[in-house]
Amino acid sequence: MLVSDESRIAAAQAYIDALVSHDGDAVPFAPNCIRIEQGMKNGFSGNHLRRSLNRGVQYRLLAETTPPDYRISGDEVHAVYNVLTKAALGGRRVAAKVTETFVIPAENPSGRAEIHHIRVRFQPFIQR
Repeated sequence: MLVSDESRIAAAQAYIDALVSHDGDAVPFAPNCIRIEQGMKNGFSGNHLRRSLNRGVQYRLLAETTPPDYRISGDEVHAVYNVLTKAALGGRRVAAKVTETFVIPAENPSGRAEIHHIRVRFQPFIQR
C-alpha cells in the first residue's frame, strides 16, 4: 500500500519534534530502526530510539529547532534544519545545522509511514 509524501514528512517531523519535547512515544519507528550519527551507530532499534528520546540526557540540552526544509527522493525523506541548544557562550547560543536522512518507505503493507533508518550529520555553530 502506498504511503503519502505528507505522511512520510509527518513521521520525520514527529521525530524532530521529539528531540525537543523529549516525548518519543508518538514517533513511528519501525521495530528494527537504526540511527547513524556522524558516521557512528547510536540507535539500535525503534524501542531504543524511543527510550533515548524520552530519557536521554543527550537531548536535554536541546531547546528548539527551526522549521525543516524537506525533500523526498525515493524512500528517503531529507530534512535540513537548525537545532538551538540551551547552552550559551557570552550571550550567544550554541547551535548546529542538521542534515538528516530518514528512510521511510513509500510502500508499506500497513499503509503507515514508519521510520526504518536515520542518518544524521550536524555542524555546530554559535548563533549571534
